[in-house]
Amino acid sequence: MSQDQLEPFMRRCRARIESVLDRALPAADTEPKRLHAAMRYAVLGTGKRVRPVLAYAAADAAGVPWDKLDAPAAAIELIHAYSLTHDDLPALDDDDLRRGRPTCHKAFDEATAILAGDALQTLAFGVLAEDTRSDPAVRIRMAALLAEISGTAGMVGGQALDLASEGRQLDLAELKNVHRHKTGALIRASVNMAALASGALSGAQTDALEHYADCIGLAFQIQDDLLDVEGDTAVIGKASGADAAHDKATYPSLLGVAAAHAAAAELIDSALAALGHFDAGADPLRWIARYIVNRDH
Repeated sequence: MSQDQLEPFMRRCRARIESVLDRALPAADTEPKRLHAAMRYAVLGTGKRVRPVLAYAAADAAGVPWDKLDAPAAAIELIHAYSLTHDDLPALDDDDLRRGRPTCHKAFDEATAILAGDALQTLAFGVLAEDTRSDPAVRIRMAALLAEISGTAGMVGGQALDLASEGRQLDLAELKNVHRHKTGALIRASVNMAALASGALSGAQTDALEHYADCIGLAFQIQDDLLDVEGDTAVIGKASGADAAHDKATYPSLLGVAAAHAAAAELIDSALAALGHFDAGADPLRWIARYIVNRDH
């Protein structure tokens, strides 16, 4: 397997998760129609689907059939979509553009966007609870993991830390803590869901996946920070320079652009080293690690 197989692999993952999400979401012509249309707008048809792709790639590494990751991957993507819908609101990041089109509150209205995010969050847990392809005990552990990483110990806590950091000069440890919570939590969960679905990995393999996910989660956020500085709005699909406008602490602002690139590269090297515990089945995880720091959006 080679790196040039990544794009076909990602297309296959994206097509699969798009179908799973389409079935999980309420139909747009079902009442309340406007709310359901907003939910579908927030989730379908756009996005890199990095988290579901990671879940399926981790499944390959762990020797787990993809159908056992459909519900967990969809649940994580629903949580991610809800978080973006809420983060874009005027009370938080106040963004007008997401994934190259108007944010949910611009396409609909603020109240509908809030309700859509709320509904996507609860739907995520429903998708997990109703999945019959995993043992009930495994589903409970998955739901507990999703609750932990999407709450104050994870993504929402990271958003709160990020808001509190505006206008403040953070040190590197504080900045890493924000990133591990805000962005890294869902990425770690994407990989860890496959480990839970497997139930057959060694302790060393489970630890290796955890380390891999932690490293690429941080690297992903560093690359996002860099794209906010170096990226083109037309390519990245959202307004560049937003971090500076909000006076947010970022890797480029703290370390400088060159050092931020070096930090991301070092994290990817560490992630790849951790995968030494796995055979060629983990190649998609290796491809994704390199993709994370080479992407332009």
